[in-house]
Amino acid sequence: MNFDIKTEELGDSSYVISLAGEVDLYTAPEFKQQLLEVISQGARHVVVDFSDTTFIDSTTLGVLVGGVKRLRTNDGQLSLVCSDRNITKIFEITGLDRVFTIYPSRSEALEQIQSSSRPPA
Repeated sequence: MNFDIKTEELGDSSYVISLAGEVDLYTAPEFKQQLLEVISQGARHVVVDFSDTTFIDSTTLGVLVGGVKRLRTNDGQLSLVCSDRNITKIFEITGLDRVFTIYPSRSEALEQIQSSSRPPA
């Protein structure tokens, strides 16, 4: 099966979950478990990186929506990194592009997290 998941703690209660391959009915439970784990460890900012993802389905969308609901109860946020037009189109068609902030690159997403977690000068 073509799927891989890596989780990186950035400190400052921020995490990046990088997904590669197909995230579908069979692999989404592993993604969900990883997402719930970082949230239970006190994550406030979670970036899900779809840069190396080739396919997502409705199960993946359900995991993301569940994650964003849990994070919002802790004043947290879930952001996405996605440059694949086919995948970003799924978020647009479902209206979820208004729920998640979608960045074209990982560096832009991390820059935004770091600037939003800095105390105001």
